Amino acid sequence: MVTHANPIIWSDFPDPDVIRMEDTYYMVSTTMHMMPGGAVLRSYDLANWEMVCYLFDTLDGTPAQQLQGREHIYAKGMWAPCIRYHNGMFYVVFSAWDTQKTYLYTSRSIEGPWQKSYIEGFYHDCTLLFDDDGRVYLVYGNTQIRLTELDASLSGPKAGGLNRVLVTDQSTVRLGFEGSHLYKINGKYYLFMIHWPADGHARRTQACWMADRLDGVFTGGDVLDDDMGYHNAGVAQGGLVDTPDGQWYAMLFQDHGAVGRVPVLVPVRWQDDKPVFGVQGRVPLQLNLPSTRPSHRYAPLFTGDDFTYAPGEKLNLLWQWNHEPVQTAWSVTERPGHLRLRSERIAPNVIRAVNTLTQRTFGPTCEGRTLLDGTGLQEGDYAGLCLLQSHYGCIALTKRQGQYDVVMLTQGQYHDQAPQPIPCDTSPAREVARVRVDTPIVALALRCDFEDNRDTAAFYYRSGATWHKLGDTLPLHYLLDHFMGGRFGLFLYATQTIGGHADFDWFRYRCPAPQHVADV
Repeated sequence: MVTHANPIIWSDFPDPDVIRMEDTYYMVSTTMHMMPGGAVLRSYDLANWEMVCYLFDTLDGTPAQQLQGREHIYAKGMWAPCIRYHNGMFYVVFSAWDTQKTYLYTSRSIEGPWQKSYIEGFYHDCTLLFDDDGRVYLVYGNTQIRLTELDASLSGPKAGGLNRVLVTDQSTVRLGFEGSHLYKINGKYYLFMIHWPADGHARRTQACWMADRLDGVFTGGDVLDDDMGYHNAGVAQGGLVDTPDGQWYAMLFQDHGAVGRVPVLVPVRWQDDKPVFGVQGRVPLQLNLPSTRPSHRYAPLFTGDDFTYAPGEKLNLLWQWNHEPVQTAWSVTERPGHLRLRSERIAPNVIRAVNTLTQRTFGPTCEGRTLLDGTGLQEGDYAGLCLLQSHYGCIALTKRQGQYDVVMLTQGQYHDQAPQPIPCDTSPAREVARVRVDTPIVALALRCDFEDNRDTAAFYYRSGATWHKLGDTLPLHYLLDHFMGGRFGLFLYATQTIGGHADFDWFRYRCPAPQHVADV
């Protein structure tokens, strides 16, 4: 047994679903607008996780997914995946809000390749159930949770198949039932959902409804109402899994401010065929968990990079682009040992910049550093390191009248005003501070503090051997116009003419979180 802190990952892995195959656990999570998308992770103890693959490099290649013109998919893209294994095949199903389609990815191997198909219709927060009699169902919806039987090919509803409402929530004003996960356990059907009651509750709860038959009456209610003592943020929504020795856990999530929605592991026991979540109704802050492979060394969920790649080699799995990238506008081989970003479109700010290369931030604190060579910048170009969110901040090198400045830029409301969503803002960023430099080669840094929802970022540049803070400490906000925790991003955008380029020599990631490897 090893003791692990809960939440188990202090980073943005929302809407988790989890299964076990013999001694191995697999988890999928929402990635929304990021490409590649559909994160698949692996664990041998339910506490430590590592990336395995993504379901797709790109989704449908729409103008919005490619960030063309005024189009975008911030806060859209793929939502709430469900993973299942049946008759030698892995299945992941999810819907995308920008295309209003439902996607089914299948593979014989968890590592892929994954084959894409569509299920006719749009099914919000859907879950798959392969029943013992060979019939297959989707459960989905918000407030009104429906069940639809699928045809044998899983391409759409079965003609004459079972199609009904399972439960309806008419008592909520904040969030009706959604995030469905349906299981058949010991001959009974269990439907788990997230919930936000209107009867005086001020946080999310976990609900469970059960029935003896899918065409029968489902009964139930809330089974977990706890915030772990953390800012009244309820723990809810996710998948259920058993261990090889017969223990049960729920992998749920909790809002953790600007770092995002973080996975929380909750013990589950059964009493009179009903699930009992937590320990005396509470989510433990620490868990003693056995490992099926105690000698396994996990790859960290964040990484530094010296950008040394062989031709054709993919980027490290922990990198994701802010939207579908323009493939001709980036390279790690054109100048070996560097990430080269090229400007192929005019953009007003970081949010509209294509080919921003990102990684998740981690709590309680984390820091990203990079060495940038801006020799290839053109007049009006900006390149550097950002904290990507709708109310973003960045530190950048820019070229004006043949000279180079390091600037701190922000966008949004930061101080006395309540933050408001900015749907893919197209206005120029606000310049907070500027310093003249005598070289186009600069080291930049960004430090985040998420401890106890402090949610701030500070920006630095290096002069000689000394790091200097530039501009204000930036308050960070989790808003639904991005629906994602803040991310480190390496970026370039042109405001006047295209054709410039920026070279990033390296990226360093520092995070003292005890469950992860630091200084990679």
